[in-house]
Amino acid sequence: MGYDLVIFDNDGVLVDSEPVANTILAGYLTELGHPTSYEDSIRDYMGSAVHRVHDLVRERTGQRLPADFDETLHARTFAAFERELVPVPGVVDVLRTLAAQSVPYCLASSGSHERIRVGHRAAGLTPWFRDDVVFSAQDVGRGKPAPDLFLHAARTMGVEPARCVVVEDSPLGVRAAVDAGMDVYAFTGMMPVERLAGATAHFGDMKELPELLELPV
Repeated sequence: MGYDLVIFDNDGVLVDSEPVANTILAGYLTELGHPTSYEDSIRDYMGSAVHRVHDLVRERTGQRLPADFDETLHARTFAAFERELVPVPGVVDVLRTLAAQSVPYCLASSGSHERIRVGHRAAGLTPWFRDDVVFSAQDVGRGKPAPDLFLHAARTMGVEPARCVVVEDSPLGVRAAVDAGMDVYAFTGMMPVERLAGATAHFGDMKELPELLELPV
């Protein structure tokens, strides 16, 4: 394989959480007097940390979200995850192939550590990710599109950025990976190719990823 480390985004790449989470977010913002459709939420917030929601609402309206916004949003999202969350189709086979070939991999997500673990328990992915290969925007302060999270993951894993490949599904994540000096394979499961410009390659089915990584299957 041409890389020493595969870095996975989480939401929309490992767990099929974007439809669930963005439905919850859009509904909550609308409830608070900031009309937001599901499509608006996908466009504006997919792949970002929750501070982006605060920033955009304040920028657009001059208003601050309630002090308990994060707590309420997380509670509603986690409850929905427990009811509905499943892995992205085909991703368990990808993880199995990586493990069989002893290819190092990790996870770098804009979500909190709690959100990651709740999602993985619900989707049955916990066995595939030890705590020491799970990285969150909480660890660095600045989430995507800043490159900090990917650089932190690479540094902690002991791999040069140029030897890493990122698997992403959002424009913010693609930008962060490019700015980190990493190749990025963009999964187009929810986002059209034109929104993921700048990626090294695009793919629409997880079955295609091992071939992109030049892994035997």
